[in-house]
Amino acid sequence: MNFESVDDILVYAIEKENEAVQFYMDLAGKEKFKSVKETFENFAGEEQKHADLLNGLKTDKTKVEDYDLKSIPDLKISDYLVETEYKEGMFMQDILRLAMKREEMAVKLYKDLAGKTDNSEVVKVLNILSQEEAKHKLALETMYDDFLADNEN
Repeated sequence: MNFESVDDILVYAIEKENEAVQFYMDLAGKEKFKSVKETFENFAGEEQKHADLLNGLKTDKTKVEDYDLKSIPDLKISDYLVETEYKEGMFMQDILRLAMKREEMAVKLYKDLAGKTDNSEVVKVLNILSQEEAKHKLALETMYDDFLADNEN
């Protein structure tokens, strides 16, 4: 993967977000259980928010400069889970695991790419992407932790 410009990175990231939206919508279409279908639709909605944010950054570069980078806590739950593939009728914890691993890989990708360039504008965009994926990962890990805690009782 070689990116010549910030626009190249944003185009790539937008494609990935759109693929994620489609992935979750496809899964929602396969599910017969309403709650699982809604979970996948919610995941697709979150990915669409990322795509919209990235499109905004692409059309208005001042948003890149104005973006406030923050440290996002990492519960590291997904770090200790094995990647899985979707199977119809999966249990909720497996669905969450699937989504967490996708976010974990996205965070890692953007962090790795940021470490391979000296272009400060490119680094900032990659850090923005990493932060947005880290927020999603944190939300999923929290949901997973809460789900497991609720089901222990």
